Amino acid sequence: MTIWICGTCGVEHAETERPPGTACRICADERQWVPESGQVWTTLDKLAADGHLLVHQEMEPGIHRLNREPPFGIGQWTHLVQTPQGNLLWDPPNHLDQRLAGKITELGGAAVIVASHPHMYGSQVSWSHKLGNIPVLVHSADRQWVQREDPVIREWSGVEEILPGVTVIEAGGHFPGAAVAHVAAGSDGRGTLLTGDTIVPVVARGWVTFMRSYPNKIPLSAGLVQRIVDRLEPYQFERLYSLLGGTILTDAKTAVRNSAQRYIAWAGGANDHLG
Repeated sequence: MTIWICGTCGVEHAETERPPGTACRICADERQWVPESGQVWTTLDKLAADGHLLVHQEMEPGIHRLNREPPFGIGQWTHLVQTPQGNLLWDPPNHLDQRLAGKITELGGAAVIVASHPHMYGSQVSWSHKLGNIPVLVHSADRQWVQREDPVIREWSGVEEILPGVTVIEAGGHFPGAAVAHVAAGSDGRGTLLTGDTIVPVVARGWVTFMRSYPNKIPLSAGLVQRIVDRLEPYQFERLYSLLGGTILTDAKTAVRNSAQRYIAWAGGANDHLG
């Protein structure tokens, strides 16, 4: 029996003798895509054997990010947040090899795994087993997208402090259960936000955007963007790290507010006279 990995999104599927006979459900959704050449499947063993480098960066004290070069699937960065009571593995890797496992162990392992949204489920169950069957938190609104069920999965919703000073927040938008993680001790006590795909920095410095689908360029409504900002209002954050490497390193909360106001004005029709 083999754990099959989607070659496009990198999400692990159930153990079966043969690859799934249909396209990955996550990629067949309008927020993702299936290659014109058809569905591709791979395995953890093959990914580990493929030539690649481990990339590790310490973003600030207690917050690290890891990836492989060349990247695989969506190519997300995994963030590891260190606390005295255990570590958070945020947006878990879609691959598993000894170098990566060794680096995570060197950084203190993990006490809990959380993906920001279904595109980032990666090899979450495999990593849980590797790290001692630690809990994998899946938002209840997105449980239907889990492709490999396991007793380590636990549902959550709303707001939950998963480790002292580390809070996951249901932001919604990209998916109903799309989450961000707030690290109160980050940025020298001014707060750091891990956003997945919920909030993404753009080319212009100090601005972010919000989308239902990034590859297919499907926007969110003005109302959903306002709701994201409202749900983050209670939290202070100086820095922001997204899943593909984008960062806001100064006054990130103001960047999110200003970007949301600009987005809402355009999406809501306030600027139609300029078109």
